[in-house]
Amino acid sequence: MSKSALPRHVAIIMDGNGRWAQQRGLPRLVGHEQGSKSIRACVEGAMEAGVEFLTLYAFSSENWKRPAPEVEGLMRLLERFLDDKLKEMLKEGVRLQAIGRISELPPICQRKLAEAIAATAANTRLTVVLALSYSGRVEIVDAIKGIVREAREGKLTGEEITPEFFSDRLYTKGIPDPDLLIRTSGEMRVSNFLLWQLSYTEIHVTPKLWPDFGKEDFLAALADYAGRNRRFGGI
Repeated sequence: MSKSALPRHVAIIMDGNGRWAQQRGLPRLVGHEQGSKSIRACVEGAMEAGVEFLTLYAFSSENWKRPAPEVEGLMRLLERFLDDKLKEMLKEGVRLQAIGRISELPPICQRKLAEAIAATAANTRLTVVLALSYSGRVEIVDAIKGIVREAREGKLTGEEITPEFFSDRLYTKGIPDPDLLIRTSGEMRVSNFLLWQLSYTEIHVTPKLWPDFGKEDFLAALADYAGRNRRFGGI
């Protein structure tokens, strides 16, 4: 696959952990634990193919509504992921970033996340972006609030507000919009994920549940993308 046919930025809605566990009579958290292996497989695939950015929808704002034991377990998995993968990210040249209302995470998760982001800041091989306590609608509202503050302080006029200006007020400032969105579990919706950024993103949906999604599936999604004709509204 040529470099020009590759997506620069791939985003993934990692769906189906709970169903994977339930189908096997296991606790939902076991599905989430198994799903972490698919993250590693996709990171490997992205590095192998030369993808520059990989954004993972790890925990949505709506996920806080889940039962407390599951939420607590997910936060522990995040801590373990950051502890276990930091050395590997440093070795492989992976830079970590995060988007969302990070201040809503438990303090220990915030601290470990900040440490990992700082430690990997100079890496350039692949940028992995974790969407945590993330909501596409909230992101847009937060951007609008910031613009209103700037206007009240006399720092801008209405004429200065362009799509590019607005993009720079989102959590994803400095990150290119996704070229490809992968969604597992066969669901046909974007689930409040990167609502502004997905305007012209190609979508690849697979019926596989996230814990069953491997590197070969990731590379197959890239091949599917390579065969598409992106016209961006043109002919």
